Amino acid sequence: MSTGTYSPKPGAAPVGRMIAAQTALEARMLLRNGEQLLLTVIIPSLLLVLFSTVDIVDTGAGEAVDFLAPGVLALAVLSTAFTGQAIATGFERRYGVLKRLGASPLPRWALMTAKTLAVLVTEVLQVALLTAIALALGWSPQGDPFSVLLLLVLGTAAFSGLGLLMAGTLKAEATLAAANLVFLLLLVGGGVIVPLEKFPEPARSVLELLPVSALSDGLRDVLQNGASMPWGNALILAVWGVLGLGAAAKFFRWE
Repeated sequence: MSTGTYSPKPGAAPVGRMIAAQTALEARMLLRNGEQLLLTVIIPSLLLVLFSTVDIVDTGAGEAVDFLAPGVLALAVLSTAFTGQAIATGFERRYGVLKRLGASPLPRWALMTAKTLAVLVTEVLQVALLTAIALALGWSPQGDPFSVLLLLVLGTAAFSGLGLLMAGTLKAEATLAAANLVFLLLLVGGGVIVPLEKFPEPARSVLELLPVSALSDGLRDVLQNGASMPWGNALILAVWGVLGLGAAAKFFRWE
Protein backbone atom coordinates (compact mmCIF):
# COMPACT_ATOMS: atom_id res chain seq x y z
CA MET A 1 0.00 0.00 0.00
CA SER A 2 1.50 3.36 -1.01
CA THR A 3 1.75 6.25 1.42
CA GLY A 4 -0.75 8.52 -0.35
CA THR A 5 -3.55 6.01 -0.86
CA TYR A 6 -5.82 7.59 1.76
CA SER A 7 -4.59 11.17 1.43
CA PRO A 8 -7.47 13.66 1.38
CA LYS A 9 -8.10 15.60 -1.79
CA PRO A 10 -9.77 18.86 -0.76
CA GLY A 11 -11.44 21.07 -3.31
CA ALA A 12 -14.78 21.97 -4.80
CA ALA A 13 -16.69 19.58 -7.02
CA PRO A 14 -16.90 20.41 -10.74
CA VAL A 15 -19.26 23.30 -11.42
CA GLY A 16 -21.52 21.12 -13.57
CA ARG A 17 -22.01 18.66 -10.73
CA MET A 18 -22.72 21.46 -8.26
CA ILE A 19 -25.32 22.99 -10.59
CA ALA A 20 -26.99 19.60 -11.08
CA ALA A 21 -27.16 18.99 -7.33
CA GLN A 22 -28.49 22.48 -6.60
CA THR A 23 -31.04 22.18 -9.42
CA ALA A 24 -32.37 18.92 -7.95
CA LEU A 25 -32.61 20.54 -4.50
CA GLU A 26 -34.38 23.65 -5.84
CA ALA A 27 -36.86 21.52 -7.83
CA ARG A 28 -37.70 19.39 -4.78
CA MET A 29 -38.25 22.52 -2.68
CA LEU A 30 -40.58 23.98 -5.33
CA LEU A 31 -42.63 20.79 -5.59
CA ARG A 32 -42.88 20.27 -1.81
CA ASN A 33 -44.17 23.76 -1.07
CA GLY A 34 -47.94 23.80 -0.70
CA GLU A 35 -48.33 27.44 -1.71
CA GLN A 36 -46.18 26.83 -4.79
CA LEU A 37 -48.29 23.84 -5.80
CA LEU A 38 -51.41 25.98 -5.41
CA LEU A 39 -49.98 28.60 -7.75
CA THR A 40 -48.28 26.33 -10.26
CA VAL A 41 -50.63 23.37 -10.54
CA ILE A 42 -53.99 23.69 -8.82
CA ILE A 43 -55.05 27.21 -9.90
CA PRO A 44 -54.13 26.81 -13.60
CA SER A 45 -55.80 23.38 -13.72
CA LEU A 46 -59.00 24.63 -12.06
CA LEU A 47 -59.17 27.67 -14.34
CA LEU A 48 -58.73 25.49 -17.41
CA VAL A 49 -61.47 23.07 -16.37
CA LEU A 50 -63.89 25.73 -15.08
CA PHE A 51 -63.76 28.14 -18.02
CA SER A 52 -63.70 25.31 -20.57
CA THR A 53 -66.83 23.64 -19.22
CA VAL A 54 -68.85 26.64 -17.98
CA ASP A 55 -69.83 29.46 -20.36
CA ILE A 56 -68.59 32.39 -18.28
CA VAL A 57 -66.37 34.33 -20.68
CA ASP A 58 -66.97 34.79 -24.39
CA THR A 59 -63.83 33.35 -26.00
CA GLY A 60 -65.01 33.80 -29.57
CA ALA A 61 -65.74 31.21 -32.23
CA GLY A 62 -64.68 27.60 -31.73
CA GLU A 63 -64.24 25.52 -28.62
CA ALA A 64 -63.44 27.46 -25.45
CA VAL A 65 -60.61 25.08 -24.56
CA ASP A 66 -58.81 25.93 -27.82
CA PHE A 67 -58.62 29.56 -26.68
CA LEU A 68 -57.99 28.84 -22.99
CA ALA A 69 -55.30 26.15 -23.16
CA PRO A 70 -52.54 28.39 -24.59
CA GLY A 71 -53.40 31.13 -22.10
CA VAL A 72 -53.30 28.74 -19.16
CA LEU A 73 -49.91 27.45 -20.33
CA ALA A 74 -48.68 31.07 -20.26
CA LEU A 75 -50.20 31.45 -16.79
CA ALA A 76 -48.32 28.35 -15.63
CA VAL A 77 -45.02 29.87 -16.77
CA LEU A 78 -45.91 33.13 -15.01
CA SER A 79 -46.80 31.36 -11.76
CA THR A 80 -43.57 29.35 -11.64
CA ALA A 81 -40.92 31.59 -13.18
CA PHE A 82 -42.19 34.84 -11.69
CA THR A 83 -44.53 34.50 -8.71
CA GLY A 84 -43.21 31.29 -7.19
CA GLN A 85 -39.55 32.08 -7.76
CA ALA A 86 -39.87 35.66 -6.50
CA ILE A 87 -41.53 34.59 -3.24
CA ALA A 88 -39.18 31.66 -2.57
CA THR A 89 -36.03 33.64 -3.38
CA GLY A 90 -37.21 36.64 -1.38
CA PHE A 91 -37.58 34.58 1.80
CA GLU A 92 -34.31 32.76 1.16
CA ARG A 93 -32.66 36.16 1.04
CA ARG A 94 -34.41 37.28 4.23
CA TYR A 95 -33.39 34.18 6.22
CA GLY A 96 -29.77 34.39 5.07
CA VAL A 97 -29.86 31.29 2.88
CA LEU A 98 -28.52 33.15 -0.16
CA LYS A 99 -25.78 34.76 1.95
CA ARG A 100 -24.57 31.33 3.09
CA LEU A 101 -24.81 29.86 -0.39
CA GLY A 102 -22.88 32.85 -1.71
CA ALA A 103 -20.03 31.94 0.63
CA SER A 104 -19.98 28.32 -0.58
CA PRO A 105 -17.91 27.00 -3.51
CA LEU A 106 -21.04 27.31 -5.69
CA PRO A 107 -20.61 30.49 -7.78
CA ARG A 108 -23.45 32.95 -7.61
CA TRP A 109 -24.06 32.72 -11.35
CA ALA A 110 -24.28 28.94 -10.95
CA LEU A 111 -26.89 29.36 -8.21
CA MET A 112 -29.01 31.53 -10.51
CA THR A 113 -28.54 28.94 -13.26
CA ALA A 114 -29.69 26.16 -10.93
CA LYS A 115 -32.78 28.16 -9.95
CA THR A 116 -33.65 28.72 -13.61
CA LEU A 117 -33.16 25.04 -14.44
CA ALA A 118 -35.38 24.07 -11.50
CA VAL A 119 -38.06 26.36 -12.89
CA LEU A 120 -37.76 24.67 -16.28
CA VAL A 121 -38.08 21.22 -14.69
CA THR A 122 -41.23 22.33 -12.88
CA GLU A 123 -42.62 23.82 -16.08
CA VAL A 124 -42.12 20.56 -17.96
CA LEU A 125 -44.33 18.84 -15.37
CA GLN A 126 -46.88 21.68 -15.53
CA VAL A 127 -47.08 21.62 -19.32
CA ALA A 128 -47.47 17.84 -19.35
CA LEU A 129 -50.29 17.95 -16.79
CA LEU A 130 -52.14 20.89 -18.35
CA THR A 131 -51.80 19.41 -21.83
CA ALA A 132 -53.29 16.13 -20.63
CA ILE A 133 -56.22 17.98 -19.01
CA ALA A 134 -56.80 20.11 -22.11
CA LEU A 135 -56.71 17.09 -24.41
CA ALA A 136 -59.26 15.35 -22.17
CA LEU A 137 -61.48 18.44 -22.53
CA GLY A 138 -61.32 18.21 -26.32
CA TRP A 139 -58.36 20.45 -27.15
CA SER A 140 -57.02 20.14 -30.70
CA PRO A 141 -53.59 21.83 -30.76
CA GLN A 142 -52.10 22.95 -34.07
CA GLY A 143 -48.76 24.43 -35.13
CA ASP A 144 -45.07 23.75 -34.77
CA PRO A 145 -43.81 22.33 -31.45
CA PHE A 146 -40.46 24.11 -31.89
CA SER A 147 -42.21 27.50 -31.99
CA VAL A 148 -44.10 26.60 -28.81
CA LEU A 149 -40.86 25.54 -27.09
CA LEU A 150 -39.07 28.75 -28.10
CA LEU A 151 -41.92 30.91 -26.82
CA LEU A 152 -42.00 29.04 -23.50
CA VAL A 153 -38.23 29.43 -23.05
CA LEU A 154 -38.37 33.16 -23.88
CA GLY A 155 -41.31 33.57 -21.51
CA THR A 156 -39.43 31.76 -18.76
CA ALA A 157 -36.42 34.04 -19.20
CA ALA A 158 -38.59 37.15 -19.10
CA PHE A 159 -40.56 36.15 -16.00
CA SER A 160 -37.52 34.72 -14.24
CA GLY A 161 -35.59 37.96 -14.64
CA LEU A 162 -38.49 40.01 -13.31
CA GLY A 163 -39.04 37.63 -10.41
CA LEU A 164 -35.39 37.68 -9.38
CA LEU A 165 -35.31 41.47 -9.71
CA MET A 166 -38.27 41.77 -7.34
CA ALA A 167 -36.87 39.22 -4.87
CA GLY A 168 -33.44 40.86 -4.87
CA THR A 169 -34.58 44.43 -4.28
CA LEU A 170 -37.70 44.28 -2.08
CA LYS A 171 -38.22 42.90 1.41
CA ALA A 172 -39.64 39.39 1.60
CA GLU A 173 -43.07 40.52 2.83
CA ALA A 174 -43.29 43.15 0.11
CA THR A 175 -42.25 40.57 -2.47
CA LEU A 176 -44.96 38.18 -1.25
CA ALA A 177 -47.66 40.83 -1.56
CA ALA A 178 -46.43 42.34 -4.83
CA ALA A 179 -45.85 39.01 -6.59
CA ASN A 180 -49.34 37.74 -5.75
CA LEU A 181 -50.92 41.06 -6.75
CA VAL A 182 -49.11 41.06 -10.10
CA PHE A 183 -50.21 37.45 -10.65
CA LEU A 184 -53.87 38.37 -10.10
CA LEU A 185 -53.68 41.50 -12.27
CA LEU A 186 -52.02 39.66 -15.15
CA LEU A 187 -54.50 36.81 -14.81
CA VAL A 188 -57.31 39.28 -15.52
CA GLY A 189 -55.59 41.71 -17.88
CA GLY A 190 -53.00 39.58 -19.64
CA GLY A 191 -55.17 37.86 -22.22
CA VAL A 192 -55.05 34.58 -20.34
CA ILE A 193 -58.77 34.09 -19.70
CA VAL A 194 -60.34 37.28 -21.07
CA PRO A 195 -59.48 38.10 -24.71
CA LEU A 196 -57.63 41.38 -25.11
CA GLU A 197 -60.24 42.41 -27.68
CA LYS A 198 -62.65 42.90 -24.76
CA PHE A 199 -60.57 45.83 -23.46
CA PRO A 200 -60.75 49.43 -24.78
CA GLU A 201 -58.26 50.25 -27.51
CA PRO A 202 -55.90 52.47 -25.44
CA ALA A 203 -55.67 49.87 -22.67
CA ARG A 204 -55.29 47.02 -25.14
CA SER A 205 -52.31 48.71 -26.82
CA VAL A 206 -50.53 48.77 -23.47
CA LEU A 207 -51.60 45.28 -22.38
CA GLU A 208 -50.28 43.75 -25.60
CA LEU A 209 -46.76 44.78 -24.59
CA LEU A 210 -46.87 42.81 -21.33
CA PRO A 211 -44.85 39.57 -21.32
CA VAL A 212 -47.81 37.39 -20.31
CA SER A 213 -49.88 38.89 -23.15
CA ALA A 214 -47.08 38.31 -25.65
CA LEU A 215 -46.68 34.72 -24.45
CA SER A 216 -50.38 33.85 -24.38
CA ASP A 217 -51.07 35.51 -27.75
CA GLY A 218 -48.01 33.89 -29.32
CA LEU A 219 -48.96 30.43 -28.05
CA ARG A 220 -52.53 31.01 -29.20
CA ASP A 221 -51.40 32.00 -32.70
CA VAL A 222 -49.43 28.77 -33.00
CA LEU A 223 -51.57 26.27 -31.12
CA GLN A 224 -55.02 27.57 -32.04
CA ASN A 225 -54.49 29.12 -35.46
CA GLY A 226 -51.59 26.99 -36.69
CA ALA A 227 -49.52 30.08 -37.51
CA SER A 228 -45.77 30.09 -37.99
CA MET A 229 -43.44 31.56 -35.38
CA PRO A 230 -44.96 34.86 -34.11
CA TRP A 231 -41.75 36.88 -34.18
CA GLY A 232 -43.41 40.04 -32.87
CA ASN A 233 -44.43 38.30 -29.65
CA ALA A 234 -41.05 36.57 -29.44
CA LEU A 235 -39.31 39.96 -29.73
CA ILE A 236 -41.40 41.40 -26.88
CA LEU A 237 -40.50 38.43 -24.67
CA ALA A 238 -36.81 38.69 -25.62
CA VAL A 239 -36.73 42.40 -24.73
CA TRP A 240 -38.40 41.72 -21.36
CA GLY A 241 -35.94 38.88 -20.77
CA VAL A 242 -32.87 41.01 -21.49
CA LEU A 243 -34.14 43.93 -19.40
CA GLY A 244 -35.28 41.74 -16.49
CA LEU A 245 -32.22 39.52 -16.28
CA GLY A 246 -29.89 42.47 -16.81
CA ALA A 247 -31.55 44.51 -14.06
CA ALA A 248 -31.60 41.50 -11.72
CA ALA A 249 -27.88 40.90 -12.26
CA LYS A 250 -27.09 44.57 -11.54
CA PHE A 251 -29.39 45.33 -8.62
CA PHE A 252 -29.84 41.96 -6.86
CA ARG A 253 -28.85 42.22 -3.19
CA TRP A 254 -27.78 38.96 -1.55
CA GLU A 255 -28.33 40.17 2.02
